[in-house]
Amino acid sequence: MRHAGGTTRVDDVIEDLGHEPNGYFWEGVAQVLVGTEAPALEGRFSYDPEGGMFCAYGKDRRALEELGILMATIATDGDRVRRLVALAEANGFELDD
Repeated sequence: MRHAGGTTRVDDVIEDLGHEPNGYFWEGVAQVLVGTEAPALEGRFSYDPEGGMFCAYGKDRRALEELGILMATIATDGDRVRRLVALAEANGFELDD
């Protein structure tokens, strides 16, 4: 059973890891990605998720496109989700879901 808001191929993996695949979870994913893999994106956009959606916005289209590419790789790769959640937990980062 999928929770409201979960629409990716990795929803089941996220749930198996004890999280809900909602907009707040994906905001946490984006923050971890920016902090660990793409620090040049820091501060170039803002987040405004809701339970049923993830949203990043800003005037820097290039930064948003780069974030979109990073997010797409996570949303389709269960192993990558597992590694990212483990990294977040190891660093004391709580994925807000």
